[in-house]
Amino acid sequence: MKVAEQIVEQLQAAGVRRIYGIVGDSLNPIVDAVRRSDIEWVHVRHEEAAAFAAAAEAQLTGELAVCAGSCGPGNLHLINGLYDAHRSHAPVLAIASHIPTAQIGMDYFQETHPAKLFDECSVYSELISTAAQSPRVVATAMQHAVAQQGVAVISVPGDITDDEVGADVPHYTPMVRGSLHPAPASVQQLAEAINQASRVAIFAGAGVEGAHDEVIALADRLKAPIGHSLRGKDFIQYDNPFDVGMTGLLGYGAAAEGMQDADLLLLLGTDFPYDQFLPQTRTAQVDRAAEKLGRRTDVDIAVHGDVLPTLEALTPLVEPKRSDRFLKQMLKKHRRIVEKGTNAYTRRVEKMTPIHPEYAAAVLDDMASQDAIFTADTGMCNVWTARYVTPNGRRRLIGSFLHGSMANALPHAIGAQFAYPERQVISVSGDGGLSMLLGELLTVATYQIPVKLVVFNNSALGMVKLEMLVDKMPSWGTDVPTANYSAIAEAAGIKGIRVEKAKDLKKAYQQAFDHPGPVLVEILTDPNALSLPPKVTLDQVYGFATAMSRTVLSGGAGEVIAMARSNVRNIPRS
Repeated sequence: MKVAEQIVEQLQAAGVRRIYGIVGDSLNPIVDAVRRSDIEWVHVRHEEAAAFAAAAEAQLTGELAVCAGSCGPGNLHLINGLYDAHRSHAPVLAIASHIPTAQIGMDYFQETHPAKLFDECSVYSELISTAAQSPRVVATAMQHAVAQQGVAVISVPGDITDDEVGADVPHYTPMVRGSLHPAPASVQQLAEAINQASRVAIFAGAGVEGAHDEVIALADRLKAPIGHSLRGKDFIQYDNPFDVGMTGLLGYGAAAEGMQDADLLLLLGTDFPYDQFLPQTRTAQVDRAAEKLGRRTDVDIAVHGDVLPTLEALTPLVEPKRSDRFLKQMLKKHRRIVEKGTNAYTRRVEKMTPIHPEYAAAVLDDMASQDAIFTADTGMCNVWTARYVTPNGRRRLIGSFLHGSMANALPHAIGAQFAYPERQVISVSGDGGLSMLLGELLTVATYQIPVKLVVFNNSALGMVKLEMLVDKMPSWGTDVPTANYSAIAEAAGIKGIRVEKAKDLKKAYQQAFDHPGPVLVEILTDPNALSLPPKVTLDQVYGFATAMSRTVLSGGAGEVIAMARSNVRNIPRS
């Protein structure tokens, strides 16, 4: 057989069901081998989308997913999606084809050095320079991706993939990742710190996956409020009487104050990057990645281990707290903030125009299926989905939460729907994010995958506008030309629905969910709706006020008034 056929057989033996990519020159031998295999080739319109789609599939299934790009510009386009996959700990294998072997180092047409280019966004990146080398490199790459939960890249020249090799395909042994148990001394140290503290708060990240009940049991024993990161939301917010919301710029509720007022903060499975939202209080951290311990905030007790076995060892050692005063205070504050802040836009707004995006997100949450998969674009859609999509243990919400790339929601939805054709997949995009990879509408139309594409069209880059205002700058360059995305969808072969009035939202969503194929629901939303973090600092207030003053002096008084009217009910009140 040829090297290309051998690579495809290895992928098939490892359980790979599809490859996302675009065909082209140096990649053609592999594509032709795929044609003659049981693996499906998913033809996207941009290789960046291929990497995003593979990342979504890998995140949701926990299994190896594959994307591919031809030499030079082809595989360079993969890099943004691969950064997202790598930072999301998604086991993805990228096939980066290369120029002819004899031309490497000669500044040849389309020459790059992919093994170097992908080094920073991978756990393994290697060039295959001979046919004999190929099988072991491919097997090693797959093993790295699965074992280290990240991206592995194989760079292979087109002429190598066309070389003849023996018929024996190296055996690949699938593996199940083991559980990392903490050192008993670390658990004992943590138990002693908890027993000495009077007010303990828990902040949970994605590392609590699979340990929901154990975290709840510990919180009950300690009378501790539980805040969470955005990536931890799916795994801890549901069935949680101790929930006090999320912190950070996208946050809501009393999580920030709960952490601030505790005398011991327990970080569970989180590498929350925004240190400005982490308090300077006594802190303990539990994580399976030792290098993450203490890198965001000073940590007094570091426990190296998975959350589940750590809590199984820890809980019997901690003494039940007698007083629940701190917990009750935080829960009361959380309810007040949610009712007067987060939920302010979702009441009595059916007749308001333009549509409040919060209301559109809340109605979507109510009408989506109980096992829906949501993909959220970066920006304001991150905020609205974080605050209004309700997890229940079966739903999933994914996005570019660590890499923060625009345009991720649509290709993520493509990968999610291919991985789970029977589940409802809902992409939530802003008009800015959707338009960046607009060509992927053609991918959706080509395969008629039944994704539901919800587009919040406010003709603005809303998150950038907010960032400018907080930094004392009047918003400038954030307006996007008005476009009719539902009409664009129809032209591409996708059912399009345009919603201009809030009272029509439920009907539009129902039509979309009842339709057996793909649907794009375009919602004209308020461009002045801003996300306010759960804890507003004086510096942020000063920056906002300064920017508003500059806007008025520049002749934008009407814009300031409109913004005030749109957001006054969203200001948390004490």
